[in-house]
Amino acid sequence: MATSSSFPLVAVDVGNSRIKLGEFTHPLADPLPHPTRTLALGLDWTPSDFDGWLPQDSTEYSWCISSVNRPAATRFLEWLKSHGVSRVHLLASTDLPIEVALPLPDKVGLDRLANAVAVNRLRQANEPAIVVSHGTAITVDLVDRRGAFMGGAIMPGLGISARALHEFTDLLPLVEVSEAPPALGKSTLAAMHSGLFWGALGGVRELVARLSEGTGSPQIFLTGGGAPAFASVLAEENERPPQFVPHLTLAGIAISALPHGPAKEAR
Repeated sequence: MATSSSFPLVAVDVGNSRIKLGEFTHPLADPLPHPTRTLALGLDWTPSDFDGWLPQDSTEYSWCISSVNRPAATRFLEWLKSHGVSRVHLLASTDLPIEVALPLPDKVGLDRLANAVAVNRLRQANEPAIVVSHGTAITVDLVDRRGAFMGGAIMPGLGISARALHEFTDLLPLVEVSEAPPALGKSTLAAMHSGLFWGALGGVRELVARLSEGTGSPQIFLTGGGAPAFASVLAEENERPPQFVPHLTLAGIAISALPHGPAKEAR
């Protein structure tokens, strides 16, 4: 899609709850490019939220955008256009340097594919990997030993599940879960925390086990705002601890702004 002249770059991950941005000044960092600064915005962002974030004018950057939220992406693109930004690329599935071994590759969420692109830089050569992304939704995806995206599973994130309990019942309050609670809840609130966290983690465990069947012992990578709590529990349970990578999606977007050859290689 692009070349190293596309840098400095702002990678943009437009999600269903937030927009995450990362500034990348060097495209060839090993194993992953790392953002020099990041910014997370709600979908109700205002132009003033960008004030002072970038050290250069926005027109000095290339902008590479991955989106699973069309209205939010449209609004963001209009903002870039109003600021005179011309070097903008909205990613499609064919832009990402990864084989998608599915019947309809263009229907896969680009955030999932970007995660897999980045994991191909991290996993050991000829070993499969499982990617767990914990955001609005929780996704558990398999990358095979060749580096191809094989598909996976999508389940509600903790926030969606918490809202469902609150909105579809009369008395249950809206709760937030940010860390592992005791399994035995001795109040309604504690029971909700337990059910939300351990239920979601149990789903992840089961999916990891089933996706691992016939593949040996895949490396596990986690990302997303809710992932650290999962990672700490899973690390205690596995001989091969999972790796938490905070900016996996943004790194995958940045890699996709490079020539496609090197991005498919695993270490």
